[in-house]
Amino acid sequence: MTVSELNMVIAEAIRKEPRIRSVTVRGEVSGFRHHMASGHWYFTLKDAESAVSCVMFRQNTFHAKMKPKDGDAVAVTGYVDVYPKNGSYQLYAMNLQPDGAGLLYLRFEELKQRLNAEGLFDPARKRVLPMVPRKVAVVTSGSGAAWHDILNVSAQRNPAVPIVLIPAAVQGDRAAAEIAAGIRAAGQTGADVLIVARGGGSAEDLWCFNEEAVARAVAASRIPVVSGVGHEIDTTICDLAADVRASTPSNAAEIVFPDRKELRGRTKQLRMGLNRAVESKVSAALAAVRQSQFRLASASPEKRLAGLVSSSAICRERLNHAMRFRLEDASGRAAVLRKELDSGIQRRTENAAVQVARMRERLEAMSPLRVLERGYAIVTERRGKVLTRTGQAREAQDLRIRFADGTVEAAVVKDGMQDNG
Repeated sequence: MTVSELNMVIAEAIRKEPRIRSVTVRGEVSGFRHHMASGHWYFTLKDAESAVSCVMFRQNTFHAKMKPKDGDAVAVTGYVDVYPKNGSYQLYAMNLQPDGAGLLYLRFEELKQRLNAEGLFDPARKRVLPMVPRKVAVVTSGSGAAWHDILNVSAQRNPAVPIVLIPAAVQGDRAAAEIAAGIRAAGQTGADVLIVARGGGSAEDLWCFNEEAVARAVAASRIPVVSGVGHEIDTTICDLAADVRASTPSNAAEIVFPDRKELRGRTKQLRMGLNRAVESKVSAALAAVRQSQFRLASASPEKRLAGLVSSSAICRERLNHAMRFRLEDASGRAAVLRKELDSGIQRRTENAAVQVARMRERLEAMSPLRVLERGYAIVTERRGKVLTRTGQAREAQDLRIRFADGTVEAAVVKDGMQDNG
């Protein structure tokens, strides 16, 4: 038969099987692809041992309870048929909804988003772990593998650090409440760091570490919290709220308990660094002291006084020289000025004498005495008023007549003048 005939025979055989004409298959989504042109969904449904190809046509996607993504646990209802083109069989999905683990995942995402919005996962809230803790508290099951792993790692790395166990159920209905109570009790033990731990398991087994009560207890813890829950691929709400997330309980112990050998090496390095720093500080201080001594010696009162005395002598000599020079210059200028002054005084005196002689000549020329010498006389009344008219003389009683050689007093009479001289 041909290939096509073979595929048809297989298809007919499959279609005759009633158990797969309408079947619900549970598994994990892998390789999800949304074909944008057709709107169909293509993915693989797998479990721990097998896988089957699935297709969900566009008209059926509208009825799906969710749009899956890789890792989702889902329950797919549909039928099995052969795709003749390549001879492969597929599960043709008619409906898709979250499976039990898928529902837990949705709850996980809802709580994660809500607590993140409140700031419980804010990196700024994370605290730094002590380098060498004085005591470590552990919240876990006393009979679980996580507790034994932590004990083994702490014994190898640093058995000197004491450990206190706060037993709590790490699976089941009571686990979340006991874990939250243990976290709150850890702050009263005197420990300065807390490990919350559990070994690996299914999502259902680890679900108690995704409860809100545990997350809020971790966020409110008085001491830093290290979360070591499950395996490396597992992430819980407790991991997100903790100050430090460890991939496993053993890794949490490695983070919390410092290695003795490493501490010795770091202590040795710190000691060497401290010694170098001290030596450097001492060398710098000695250099500063020597420099200060040099400056102090340079600034000693004796040296400064000697320098001031020397400077004073130089300044005094310069001052005396300048004063002699100024005095000599001033004396020369004074002699020149004296000569110029004497010469000026003499010229001024001579000029003044000439002007006085000229004025004397003018004054003598204008003097009334010269006129009197020519035979004229000045007639005044008793009070000294000069008389220039005969009428004035008649009205006056006593007259004074001034001649060139003296004065004559006269009295006025009716017919003439009476000489009283």
